[in-house]
Amino acid sequence: MKAVILAAGYGTRLQRDVAADSSGKFAHLAGTAKPLLPVGPCALITHWVRALTASDCVDRVYVVTNAVYLAAFEEWASHFTNVEILSDRTTSNDGRLGAVACLQLAVKHFNVDEHVLVIGGDTLFKEDFSLSKVKERFSDLQAKCEDNCLVLSYQCKEQETRKYGILEVDGDLRVLCMKEKPLPSETTSRRACPCFYVFSKKSLPLLDAFLEEKKEAPIDEKDAPGNFVSWLIPRKPVYVQQISGRFDVGNLPSYVECDLYFRENLQDVESYMV
Repeated sequence: MKAVILAAGYGTRLQRDVAADSSGKFAHLAGTAKPLLPVGPCALITHWVRALTASDCVDRVYVVTNAVYLAAFEEWASHFTNVEILSDRTTSNDGRLGAVACLQLAVKHFNVDEHVLVIGGDTLFKEDFSLSKVKERFSDLQAKCEDNCLVLSYQCKEQETRKYGILEVDGDLRVLCMKEKPLPSETTSRRACPCFYVFSKKSLPLLDAFLEEKKEAPIDEKDAPGNFVSWLIPRKPVYVQQISGRFDVGNLPSYVECDLYFRENLQDVESYMV
Protein backbone atom coordinates (compact mmCIF):
# COMPACT_ATOMS: atom_id res chain seq x y z
CA MET A 1 0.00 0.00 0.00
CA LYS A 2 1.11 3.57 -0.71
CA ALA A 3 0.20 6.77 1.15
CA VAL A 4 -0.59 10.07 -0.54
CA ILE A 5 -0.59 13.13 1.72
CA LEU A 6 -2.45 16.06 0.17
CA ALA A 7 -0.41 19.17 0.97
CA ALA A 8 -0.90 21.49 -2.01
CA GLY A 9 -3.20 23.98 -0.28
CA TYR A 10 -2.14 27.55 0.38
CA GLY A 11 -3.50 27.93 3.92
CA THR A 12 -5.10 31.25 3.09
CA ARG A 13 -7.26 31.46 6.24
CA LEU A 14 -4.39 30.63 8.55
CA GLN A 15 -1.97 33.03 6.85
CA ARG A 16 -4.61 35.77 6.99
CA ASP A 17 -4.98 35.17 10.75
CA VAL A 18 -1.21 35.21 11.28
CA ALA A 19 -0.88 38.50 9.38
CA ALA A 20 -3.73 40.04 11.39
CA ASP A 21 -2.39 38.94 14.80
CA SER A 22 -1.03 42.03 16.58
CA SER A 23 0.70 40.13 19.38
CA GLY A 24 3.55 38.99 17.15
CA LYS A 25 3.53 35.59 18.90
CA PHE A 26 2.84 33.76 15.67
CA ALA A 27 4.94 35.78 13.24
CA HIS A 28 7.28 32.77 12.81
CA LEU A 29 4.39 30.89 11.15
CA ALA A 30 4.13 33.36 8.27
CA GLY A 31 4.74 31.65 4.95
CA THR A 32 4.74 28.15 6.46
CA ALA A 33 2.64 25.44 4.79
CA LYS A 34 0.08 24.00 7.20
CA PRO A 35 1.51 20.45 7.15
CA LEU A 36 4.91 21.89 8.15
CA LEU A 37 3.58 23.84 11.13
CA PRO A 38 5.18 22.82 14.43
CA VAL A 39 2.70 20.74 16.43
CA GLY A 40 4.13 19.69 19.78
CA PRO A 41 7.56 18.13 19.26
CA CYS A 42 7.62 18.11 15.45
CA ALA A 43 5.92 19.27 12.26
CA LEU A 44 2.31 18.20 11.81
CA ILE A 45 3.14 16.01 8.81
CA THR A 46 6.02 14.36 10.68
CA HIS A 47 3.52 12.78 13.08
CA TRP A 48 2.02 11.02 10.05
CA VAL A 49 5.31 9.83 8.57
CA ARG A 50 6.49 8.49 11.93
CA ALA A 51 3.23 6.60 12.50
CA LEU A 52 3.01 5.29 8.92
CA THR A 53 6.57 4.01 9.20
CA ALA A 54 6.20 2.49 12.68
CA SER A 55 2.93 0.74 11.82
CA ASP A 56 4.37 -0.69 8.60
CA CYS A 57 1.11 0.38 6.98
CA VAL A 58 2.70 1.58 3.72
CA ASP A 59 6.08 1.27 2.06
CA ARG A 60 6.18 4.75 0.46
CA VAL A 61 4.75 8.14 1.36
CA TYR A 62 4.04 10.55 -1.49
CA VAL A 63 3.43 14.19 -0.59
CA VAL A 64 1.79 16.47 -3.17
CA THR A 65 2.54 20.15 -2.63
CA ASN A 66 2.63 23.29 -4.78
CA ALA A 67 5.51 25.19 -6.38
CA VAL A 68 5.54 27.83 -3.64
CA TYR A 69 6.22 25.37 -0.82
CA LEU A 70 8.18 22.80 -2.85
CA ALA A 71 11.64 23.70 -1.51
CA ALA A 72 10.44 23.66 2.11
CA PHE A 73 8.89 20.20 1.68
CA GLU A 74 11.98 18.87 -0.08
CA GLU A 75 14.17 20.06 2.79
CA TRP A 76 11.80 18.44 5.32
CA ALA A 77 11.66 15.17 3.33
CA SER A 78 15.46 14.92 3.23
CA HIS A 79 15.29 13.55 6.78
CA PHE A 80 13.26 10.50 5.70
CA THR A 81 14.11 7.60 3.38
CA ASN A 82 10.54 6.63 2.47
CA VAL A 83 9.10 10.03 1.46
CA GLU A 84 8.93 11.55 -2.02
CA ILE A 85 7.69 15.04 -2.89
CA LEU A 86 5.69 15.98 -5.98
CA SER A 87 4.76 19.52 -7.03
CA ASP A 88 1.47 20.27 -8.73
CA ARG A 89 3.34 23.28 -10.25
CA THR A 90 0.71 25.81 -9.19
CA THR A 91 1.75 29.13 -7.67
CA SER A 92 -1.49 30.56 -6.24
CA ASN A 93 -4.70 29.53 -4.51
CA ASP A 94 -6.70 30.78 -7.48
CA GLY A 95 -4.76 28.50 -9.79
CA ARG A 96 -4.89 25.37 -7.59
CA LEU A 97 -5.68 22.03 -9.20
CA GLY A 98 -7.85 20.76 -6.36
CA ALA A 99 -7.25 17.81 -4.06
CA VAL A 100 -8.76 15.15 -6.33
CA ALA A 101 -6.60 16.24 -9.27
CA CYS A 102 -3.55 16.21 -6.96
CA LEU A 103 -4.36 12.64 -5.96
CA GLN A 104 -4.72 11.66 -9.60
CA LEU A 105 -1.38 13.39 -10.34
CA ALA A 106 0.39 11.33 -7.67
CA VAL A 107 -1.18 8.05 -8.83
CA LYS A 108 -0.07 8.69 -12.41
CA HIS A 109 3.36 10.20 -11.67
CA PHE A 110 4.40 7.36 -9.35
CA ASN A 111 2.61 4.65 -11.40
CA VAL A 112 0.64 3.52 -8.36
CA ASP A 113 -1.18 0.25 -8.93
CA GLU A 114 -1.70 -0.66 -5.26
CA HIS A 115 -4.22 0.35 -2.62
CA VAL A 116 -3.82 4.00 -1.63
CA LEU A 117 -4.15 5.61 1.77
CA VAL A 118 -5.12 9.28 1.30
CA ILE A 119 -4.47 11.74 4.12
CA GLY A 120 -5.30 15.43 4.44
CA GLY A 121 -2.07 17.24 5.28
CA ASP A 122 -3.74 19.57 7.80
CA THR A 123 -5.44 16.85 9.88
CA LEU A 124 -4.45 14.82 12.93
CA PHE A 125 -6.58 12.44 15.00
CA LYS A 126 -7.24 11.83 18.68
CA GLU A 127 -5.20 9.17 20.46
CA ASP A 128 -7.68 6.31 20.02
CA PHE A 129 -6.92 6.33 16.27
CA SER A 130 -4.62 3.51 15.15
CA LEU A 131 -3.15 2.89 11.70
CA SER A 132 -2.65 -0.75 12.66
CA LYS A 133 -6.39 -1.07 13.31
CA VAL A 134 -7.14 0.62 9.98
CA LYS A 135 -4.82 -1.82 8.21
CA GLU A 136 -6.52 -4.79 9.90
CA ARG A 137 -10.03 -3.54 9.11
CA PHE A 138 -9.17 -2.85 5.48
CA SER A 139 -7.58 -6.29 5.12
CA ASP A 140 -10.79 -7.88 6.46
CA LEU A 141 -12.86 -5.86 3.97
CA GLN A 142 -10.57 -6.81 1.09
CA ALA A 143 -10.87 -10.49 1.99
CA LYS A 144 -14.62 -10.20 1.43
CA CYS A 145 -14.48 -8.08 -1.75
CA GLU A 146 -11.54 -6.49 -3.56
CA ASP A 147 -13.66 -3.46 -4.47
CA ASN A 148 -14.15 -2.45 -0.81
CA CYS A 149 -12.89 0.94 0.36
CA LEU A 150 -12.68 2.39 3.87
CA VAL A 151 -13.28 5.83 5.36
CA LEU A 152 -13.37 7.17 8.92
CA SER A 153 -16.15 8.89 10.80
CA TYR A 154 -16.61 10.58 14.15
CA GLN A 155 -19.65 12.01 15.90
CA CYS A 156 -19.97 15.74 15.40
CA LYS A 157 -22.28 18.10 17.25
CA GLU A 158 -25.71 18.80 15.81
CA GLN A 159 -24.85 22.37 14.87
CA GLU A 160 -21.68 21.19 13.08
CA THR A 161 -23.37 19.14 10.34
CA ARG A 162 -23.28 22.23 8.10
CA LYS A 163 -19.47 22.24 8.27
CA TYR A 164 -18.79 18.67 7.13
CA GLY A 165 -19.63 15.83 4.81
CA ILE A 166 -22.03 13.63 6.79
CA LEU A 167 -22.18 9.87 6.21
CA GLU A 168 -25.32 7.77 6.39
CA VAL A 169 -24.59 4.06 6.96
CA ASP A 170 -26.46 0.77 7.22
CA GLY A 171 -26.25 -1.88 9.94
CA ASP A 172 -23.05 -3.33 8.45
CA LEU A 173 -21.39 0.11 8.51
CA ARG A 174 -21.52 0.33 4.74
CA VAL A 175 -21.95 3.93 3.60
CA LEU A 176 -25.26 4.59 1.87
CA CYS A 177 -24.55 8.22 0.99
CA MET A 178 -22.61 11.30 2.03
CA LYS A 179 -24.50 14.55 2.38
CA GLU A 180 -22.36 17.64 1.94
CA LYS A 181 -22.85 20.15 4.76
CA PRO A 182 -26.53 19.31 5.41
CA LEU A 183 -28.82 21.06 7.84
CA PRO A 184 -29.33 19.02 11.05
CA SER A 185 -32.94 18.52 9.95
CA GLU A 186 -31.84 16.97 6.64
CA THR A 187 -30.26 13.88 8.20
CA THR A 188 -30.39 11.98 11.47
CA SER A 189 -26.71 11.07 11.10
CA ARG A 190 -23.96 12.98 12.89
CA ARG A 191 -21.13 10.99 11.29
CA ALA A 192 -18.59 13.53 10.03
CA CYS A 193 -16.06 12.20 7.51
CA PRO A 194 -12.48 13.53 7.78
CA CYS A 195 -9.95 13.47 4.93
CA PHE A 196 -8.55 9.98 5.49
CA TYR A 197 -9.54 7.31 3.00
CA VAL A 198 -8.27 3.87 1.98
CA PHE A 199 -9.05 3.44 -1.71
CA SER A 200 -8.77 -0.04 -3.17
CA LYS A 201 -6.58 -0.33 -6.25
CA LYS A 202 -9.74 -1.22 -8.19
CA SER A 203 -11.23 2.20 -7.37
CA LEU A 204 -8.25 4.24 -8.63
CA PRO A 205 -9.32 4.28 -12.34
CA LEU A 206 -12.47 6.08 -11.21
CA LEU A 207 -10.37 9.18 -10.44
CA ASP A 208 -10.09 9.68 -14.21
CA ALA A 209 -13.81 9.17 -14.70
CA PHE A 210 -14.68 11.63 -11.92
CA LEU A 211 -12.37 14.37 -13.21
CA GLU A 212 -13.52 13.87 -16.78
CA GLU A 213 -17.11 14.27 -15.66
CA LYS A 214 -16.21 17.39 -13.65
CA LYS A 215 -13.80 18.99 -16.14
CA GLU A 216 -16.09 21.98 -16.77
CA ALA A 217 -17.19 22.26 -13.13
CA PRO A 218 -16.03 25.03 -10.74
CA ILE A 219 -12.85 24.31 -8.77
CA ASP A 220 -14.88 23.83 -5.55
CA GLU A 221 -16.41 20.65 -7.00
CA LYS A 222 -12.95 19.21 -7.69
CA ASP A 223 -11.09 20.59 -4.68
CA ALA A 224 -12.65 18.88 -1.65
CA PRO A 225 -11.63 15.20 -1.75
CA GLY A 226 -14.93 14.34 -0.07
CA ASN A 227 -16.65 15.17 -3.36
CA PHE A 228 -14.90 12.20 -4.94
CA VAL A 229 -15.88 9.97 -2.00
CA SER A 230 -19.50 11.05 -2.36
CA TRP A 231 -19.36 10.26 -6.09
CA LEU A 232 -17.64 6.91 -5.40
CA ILE A 233 -20.19 5.60 -2.88
CA PRO A 234 -22.83 4.49 -5.44
CA ARG A 235 -20.10 2.91 -7.59
CA LYS A 236 -17.93 0.97 -5.11
CA PRO A 237 -18.60 -0.42 -1.60
CA VAL A 238 -17.38 2.04 1.03
CA TYR A 239 -17.30 1.14 4.72
CA VAL A 240 -16.76 3.13 7.91
CA GLN A 241 -14.37 2.86 10.84
CA GLN A 242 -15.37 4.93 13.85
CA ILE A 243 -12.92 7.22 15.67
CA SER A 244 -13.45 9.70 18.51
CA GLY A 245 -12.40 12.90 16.78
CA ARG A 246 -9.77 14.94 14.98
CA PHE A 247 -7.71 18.10 14.96
CA ASP A 248 -8.33 20.15 11.82
CA VAL A 249 -5.88 23.02 11.41
CA GLY A 250 -7.87 25.52 9.39
CA ASN A 251 -7.21 28.84 11.10
CA LEU A 252 -5.04 30.26 13.87
CA PRO A 253 -7.32 29.36 16.83
CA SER A 254 -7.57 25.73 15.66
CA TYR A 255 -3.80 25.59 15.23
CA VAL A 256 -3.19 26.98 18.73
CA GLU A 257 -5.61 24.42 20.21
CA CYS A 258 -3.91 21.57 18.36
CA ASP A 259 -0.37 22.63 19.27
CA LEU A 260 -1.30 23.08 22.93
CA TYR A 261 -2.80 19.58 23.10
CA PHE A 262 0.33 18.01 21.66
CA ARG A 263 2.56 19.97 24.01
CA GLU A 264 0.61 19.30 27.21
CA ASN A 265 -1.77 16.37 26.79
CA LEU A 266 -0.36 13.82 24.34
CA GLN A 267 0.39 10.76 26.46
CA ASP A 268 2.81 8.79 24.29
CA VAL A 269 4.48 10.42 21.30
CA GLU A 270 6.17 7.19 20.17
CA SER A 271 2.96 5.16 19.87
CA TYR A 272 0.74 8.03 18.66
CA MET A 273 -1.47 6.89 15.73
CA VAL A 274 0.55 3.67 15.32
